[in-house]
Amino acid sequence: MGQDQTKQQIEKGLNLYQSNQTEKALQVWMRVLEKTTGPAGRFRVLSCLITAHSEMGRYKDMLKFAVVQIDTARELEDPDYLTESYLNLARSNEKLCEFQKTISYCKTCLNMQGTTVSLRLNGQVNLSMGNAFLGLSIFQKALECFEKALRYAHNNDDKMLECRVCCSLGNFYTQIKDYEKALFFPCKAAELVNDYGKGWSLKYRAMSQYHMAVAYRKLGRLADAMESCEESMKIALQHGDRPLQALCLLCFADIHRSRKDVQTAFPRYDSSMSIMTEIGNRLGQIQVLLGVAKCWMIQKELDKALESTEKAQELAEGLGNKLGLLKLHCLCESIYRSKGRQRELRGHVVRFHECVEEMELYCGLCGESIGERNNQLQALPCSHFFHLKCLQTDGTRGCPHCRRATVKPGFV
Repeated sequence: MGQDQTKQQIEKGLNLYQSNQTEKALQVWMRVLEKTTGPAGRFRVLSCLITAHSEMGRYKDMLKFAVVQIDTARELEDPDYLTESYLNLARSNEKLCEFQKTISYCKTCLNMQGTTVSLRLNGQVNLSMGNAFLGLSIFQKALECFEKALRYAHNNDDKMLECRVCCSLGNFYTQIKDYEKALFFPCKAAELVNDYGKGWSLKYRAMSQYHMAVAYRKLGRLADAMESCEESMKIALQHGDRPLQALCLLCFADIHRSRKDVQTAFPRYDSSMSIMTEIGNRLGQIQVLLGVAKCWMIQKELDKALESTEKAQELAEGLGNKLGLLKLHCLCESIYRSKGRQRELRGHVVRFHECVEEMELYCGLCGESIGERNNQLQALPCSHFFHLKCLQTDGTRGCPHCRRATVKPGFV
């Protein structure tokens, strides 16, 4: 297949894909991949296949095409192509919750400085790396990466990237329980969609609405949460976006659980778990199992709640998701307290505090924990974060975390 014909067929596939004829688009691109001998054409069509499989939640296929693309990039002997292919490899691993691999591939991208695409892609690389650090509950590094990604977005006037970073920041602040910021950032993303998103994919609108729904639920604004989640789910269903459907079903279940409507919540959790398992989103599976355990606790079915926490613990340990483990130890502590089993209760209390220490989830100024309840937080330029009220009281004496790290032990 000649170069011009390859280009025409790739465009044909893109038009089909944009008009929601996904399977037909995939067929066109697969034919191009089989018939194209030129590595540049193959590289372009592989990029299309990677993006499409990512949005459909076919993450293992996405990874397979990303590996092929690395080989194609090496054939081209061009660092620009190699940088882009390593980013796709990083994203594939991020989707499959292989966070250490994601970080490693992102660092490879960032080490390829001097390529003409590095400035264009560095923001996306930092976003992917930030999501991976967040998956591992390494909050300071996650925030550092998100802030770098945001700077690249502003410097390059890249509104799409800014929108994606805002959604990730919403997720970040949801996890450490600053719900004011958890709502602010996806609302900012929704504003960007309204102001600039006429030519964008509707996935950006759906993504911002989903993160708004999560924040609204945490703030107890359940009607607003339901409205935003319904809008997100509607777009996800129209576009066959399985990953977002799974997240929306989880959010619906959490809303019903917040209303103590456990019987409505359970089937939503089941549907979400089915898709999460199918696509390989193990982080999502942990969240589902936590929600299910809380439902069993509402019903005083403590043994069933423990079953769910045991499954979730296995997943969280496999991923290295420390926040998931912290939440599980907290739940188990409550369950064993209700059962009057002191030995198990003490074990979970100890492990809970170990997780808090590992994640540095405490304010370096007042010593109280962060992420235990809704609190306004503020990050310093080093990306360590504290209670806002403590920073306002303390003034600007620098970061106590960083001061401790630079103090060398004296001679005894």
